[in-house]
Amino acid sequence: MNIGRGRQRTRGRCSGLVFGFLLVLCSVPLSIWASDTIVVGSKNFMESRLLAEMFAQLIEARTKLTVKRRLGLAGTQVCFEALKTGGIDLYPEYTGTGLVTLLGEPPMSDRVAVLNRVRTEFLHRWNIWWLAPLGFENSYALALRRDQAQALGLQTISDLIPIGSTLKAGFGYEFIERADGLPGLQQKYGLQFQKIVGMQETLKYQATANGDVDLLDVYTTDGLLSVYDFLVLEDDRHFFPPYDATALIRGDTLERYPELASVLSLLTNALTPERMRIWNLLVQEQGQPVPQVAREMLLDLHLLMDPKPLPSSSQQRSSQSLFVYMWNMRATLAVRTVEHLGLAGLGLLLGIALAIPVGLILERWRKGAETMIRIVGMSQTIPSIALLAFMIPLFGVGTFPAIMALWIYSLFPILRNTFTGLRDAAPNVVETGRALGMTEWQILRAVRLPLAAPTIMAGIRTSAIWTLGTTTLAAFIGAGGLGVPIVAGLQLADVNVILSGALPATILALAVDALLAWVEHGVKPRGLEPVR
Repeated sequence: MNIGRGRQRTRGRCSGLVFGFLLVLCSVPLSIWASDTIVVGSKNFMESRLLAEMFAQLIEARTKLTVKRRLGLAGTQVCFEALKTGGIDLYPEYTGTGLVTLLGEPPMSDRVAVLNRVRTEFLHRWNIWWLAPLGFENSYALALRRDQAQALGLQTISDLIPIGSTLKAGFGYEFIERADGLPGLQQKYGLQFQKIVGMQETLKYQATANGDVDLLDVYTTDGLLSVYDFLVLEDDRHFFPPYDATALIRGDTLERYPELASVLSLLTNALTPERMRIWNLLVQEQGQPVPQVAREMLLDLHLLMDPKPLPSSSQQRSSQSLFVYMWNMRATLAVRTVEHLGLAGLGLLLGIALAIPVGLILERWRKGAETMIRIVGMSQTIPSIALLAFMIPLFGVGTFPAIMALWIYSLFPILRNTFTGLRDAAPNVVETGRALGMTEWQILRAVRLPLAAPTIMAGIRTSAIWTLGTTTLAAFIGAGGLGVPIVAGLQLADVNVILSGALPATILALAVDALLAWVEHGVKPRGLEPVR
């Protein structure tokens, strides 16, 4: 009778856990599939976010369409794959990036020729449209502290050639890989550096100002250039192509909603480099929220019909302590926490649903079991951000590809522990059951699984922590969660914003682990409890 009641309690606890996960899953937003919804994306740097938010607010103000934002996607290739697969409908892009990075063609110096080339090729290959330029160019450039440049007599990039091997460079991760970045620059100028350090965009400025690195790559409309006393070196060999900013949009989206072209055309030649530096500075250095600055841009251009201010929650961060900031953002953080738990919970549940049955099968047919488990274990060697990016060509961006990646990541610890727990479950007791005439199914149900349950639960706990941690990277493919404030904080070099995502993620991981520990205690056979 005690054993029966214990099993009932165990089933009740496990059922409650599953119900809780499913309840969280139901809260994952599905608005992306709603009709008359436009999805606006951006790359993971502030000017791209700012332009995308401006597109979104202008569409909301001038049409009856619903706008969903997927801001901060992980770089050019991720954004473009999302556009091609329909994960987003439009995002801000630069003509030089389209020519060199996306088409893989050599740089050209003529702005009109570059625009015509990318327009023609993108229409022909993918039915993707480059709209009219916004009026400013945001090019790559190299910069260093003005006092150091003067001491070394540097004015142009060519001046770096004889002394480059004595300098330490801090470059953005995308710049290091792009053909119109470091590889092409080295080929054009023959540059060699003492050391090249990959760094997040905003942190490069601080590192250079502090003397940790000597040289950095910059965007010519970067607002931080107005804060730091840096000298931008002249591209005297004209390596960098023109980078005119514009909106890149899917052709089928324009067919469904032709009004988008006329609305976005209101921004044609409306923005200047000087204006962009000022607006970028408001976000990067003064900590003003992106939606607020985007609204100010549209108001300055007289493109908003309703000039009402945004709600007071969009206040500057710099004057707030961490806890005040988190309290003011509590509603947003609550939504992000639910998104985070939903993504991780579903990925974990799918992992459990597959890994435990496969573990049961492998324990019955042990030949080749270790090889199969090692093959599954290879998934742990794939960097999580790479696995997330790999899902985009298959499933687009958003929650579904994130869940698929989290599912793959969750499998190994559960599979390994299921197999090991069943294999090593008290062989003497198993043999005794066989001697008593029990069938293999009866032995599995009454002996092996109960004895292996603590080991299986240990694998689930490990997988849960890994999955919750990896979910923070889902923000890079527009899946939401607590990674959103972490990514935004890294771009702003704002510790408060980073911690507003990191602290809830840590607390969530501890809470889930404690809950699973309680379940583990419930499924442990009473005879295995330590004697006190």
